[in-house]
Amino acid sequence: MPTGASTAFRASTDGPRMTAGIPFFDLNAVHAEIGAELEAATARVVASGRYLLGPELERFEGEFAAYCGSEHCVGVASGLSAIELALRAAGIGPGDEVIVPAYTFVATWLAVSRVGAVPVAVDVEEATYNLDPEAVADAVGPRTAAIVPVHLRGQVADVEAIGAIAREHDLLVVEDAAQAHGARLGDRRAGSLGDAAAFSFYPSKNLGALGDGGAIVTGDAEIAARARLLRNYGMRNRYEIEEAGVNSRLGEIQAALLRVKLPRLDSWNERRARAAETYVERLAGHPSLAIPATPPGTTPVWHLFVLGHPDRDACAAALAERGIETLVHYPVLPHRTPPYRDEWPAGSMPVAERLADAAISLPMHPALTPAECEAVADAVLATVS
Repeated sequence: MPTGASTAFRASTDGPRMTAGIPFFDLNAVHAEIGAELEAATARVVASGRYLLGPELERFEGEFAAYCGSEHCVGVASGLSAIELALRAAGIGPGDEVIVPAYTFVATWLAVSRVGAVPVAVDVEEATYNLDPEAVADAVGPRTAAIVPVHLRGQVADVEAIGAIAREHDLLVVEDAAQAHGARLGDRRAGSLGDAAAFSFYPSKNLGALGDGGAIVTGDAEIAARARLLRNYGMRNRYEIEEAGVNSRLGEIQAALLRVKLPRLDSWNERRARAAETYVERLAGHPSLAIPATPPGTTPVWHLFVLGHPDRDACAAALAERGIETLVHYPVLPHRTPPYRDEWPAGSMPVAERLADAAISLPMHPALTPAECEAVADAVLATVS
């Protein structure tokens, strides 16, 4: 946003803001490119007097479904709500078990619990941090009803292998695509790789709103129709309650702002990819660093760039001294949190736990300049050499 413009579009991220140096994420720099359009979109909605379930949401839903290569999009209040309502709309509930990765944000697990089902943890692949298909196959049991693969950090999970398991056992596949807006497997985008997909529009996502928001994307008309019903109290028509739904609606202002951003998503993802390429070129081969892997045939969107380092905390402190802000995502995995740790004690997910203890996220956002990427890489090398 230009200097002197409104500060209404400032948003927080997952960590403290830096006053100097290179921040982990700079949303103001991203919005500087489109500030006038964001303000115009907001003014358009305010002038309309329609703030919920109106034309902006309907248009965004159509545009985002088309972008993902799917037929239906249902805007909801958050990424957590998107997973929950996708599962509920597909009939998942009490008595069911749902396979989830051990390495993910707790929202993936909470959504399963909120529908009354039981999350069944599965360990992840060392190279990608995503669901290990062999472990998924071993975890399928008589009560298994669904699998929720997470496209962690913008890298598509092995949905071909997972999908084959699902077809063999007649299981639902709901993609957790909260970090994967635009990620591809071949020519297909995240959002079109399972029975349904859940997206988050948290402000720091690749496609972020200016508040909370989410969406369900699906090619299944029945899932879409039931999700629309559930998101609005279970009402098809005003006061005609068909079942116990929730209040989970993506507002008109957020939909309008997302419509401004969506046409720029691919170019912003390309900028992230160039930043990641610099990091990989500069840091690959160092004996103390684990570099993110990109499986053949996939195109990640680099929501995060995560290194593995045996002394992660010391590395983060040394980088901070050099003005480089880093974050640690998910230092406490879901199975180590109070709601789940009795069922999944420490040590039960060895690969995920080992990865979580070493992970450190470097600055990553579309406004990172080549010089900043080089400076980050230089600082990392100086820290670990």
